Amino acid sequence: MTPQGILKESKLTEKWVTREISNFDYLMMLNAIAGRTFNDLNQYPIFPWILKDYTSDVLNINDPNIFRDFSKPIGIQNPKHIEDVRLKYESFDDPTGLMKKFHYGTHYSNAASVMHYLIRMEPFTTLHIQLQSGKFDIADRQFHSFQSAWLNIMDSPNEVKELIPEFFYLSEFLVNSNKFDLGKLQISNQILNDVQLPP
Repeated sequence: MTPQGILKESKLTEKWVTREISNFDYLMMLNAIAGRTFNDLNQYPIFPWILKDYTSDVLNINDPNIFRDFSKPIGIQNPKHIEDVRLKYESFDDPTGLMKKFHYGTHYSNAASVMHYLIRMEPFTTLHIQLQSGKFDIADRQFHSFQSAWLNIMDSPNEVKELIPEFFYLSEFLVNSNKFDLGKLQISNQILNDVQLPP
């Protein structure tokens, strides 16, 4: 049976719409139907960025302006990126004819992005160090702040990472409980430690 058939047969969407299952459970089941698993970092479950306001002291959940636009992929949340992405697609030409056109040169989820978020927890710390030729990546490129991560998405049409399920159930991944030396941010000279939370 195809994933679409499984989804239809399971009546999963109807259960979600009638609130028989939570948003979290719905997304986890969609990921499972799509073949995503915690056992493969390249097929790791994907969760979307939901909020876009990481500076306000109080969030009004009735204000639609605090939420990301779900009608658009993460790579064009900033309207300025729409034209960049379109031009990249239209101008792409593989002289061999083997590669199809694409909008983004990277994926919204891959092994490196999972390690990026889970860098403070083993075995992901060791995997990250192996990926970075035996050392931690430059501190400024590491996940260190919700606000900074969102601003990277807004500033760069090449930054297209979505989130992982741990953001919604495992706050321990935000804490540097092993006291890894993650380096210092270049501009502020701040030592990287726990992830900075929104206000």
